[in-house]
Amino acid sequence: MTPVLEAQGIEKVFLNGDEETQVLKGIDLTLDKGELVALLGASGSGKSTLLSIIGLLLRPTAGTLTISGEPVHEYTEQKRAQFRNRRLGFVFQFHHLLPDFTAMENVAFPAAAPAGGISRDMRDRARDLLTRVGLEDRIDFPATRLSGGQKQRVAIARALMNRPDLIVADEPTGNLDRKSADQVLDLMREVNQQDGATFLICTHDEGVAARCSRRLTLEDGRLASNVALLPDR
Repeated sequence: MTPVLEAQGIEKVFLNGDEETQVLKGIDLTLDKGELVALLGASGSGKSTLLSIIGLLLRPTAGTLTISGEPVHEYTEQKRAQFRNRRLGFVFQFHHLLPDFTAMENVAFPAAAPAGGISRDMRDRARDLLTRVGLEDRIDFPATRLSGGQKQRVAIARALMNRPDLIVADEPTGNLDRKSADQVLDLMREVNQQDGATFLICTHDEGVAARCSRRLTLEDGRLASNVALLPDR
């Protein structure tokens, strides 16, 4: 089976005038379909940069990146944007919902934006996803009327809208209270187990990492550990 993600020799150097700062120093990483993987590391270790490269928001300075067999590191910016929208899902610490849109409109947005509007099929799928994440009574609520935990569940539904190959989550529980954080993590684990969806979750929360199937740790731009876990599921 083709891995969902293969990263080889990923390096990232940032330039500030004549000064170079190397943030990533040769990262090799493979994710298989259906994995739920935690990415940990201290501030400045390079985890956010790595996540941005895997999410096609940054280009690596060196190395190759293949997602579902496609050499995305070679793609033009336009092709990267198209691939990112169709094949990747994102969940952020700050959900980035459109405040004037309803929950349903936010979920449908990844499919509706390229099409220039929301079709009946898009609307039906968005409603189904919101029902799945327990928000069937909030479908037509504007984002401003949702709680923090509800907004993050909308964000997860939005990430699933285009049936992505990989879902990248950047501190998805970092802005939530413990109860809401546990609910969001339970939901991601449910989607992972029932749909075989692949998740890469950047987190500083040891409790989140302990409930994943694998734990990666970055130190000073290098992959310091790669440990398979046996969480209590």
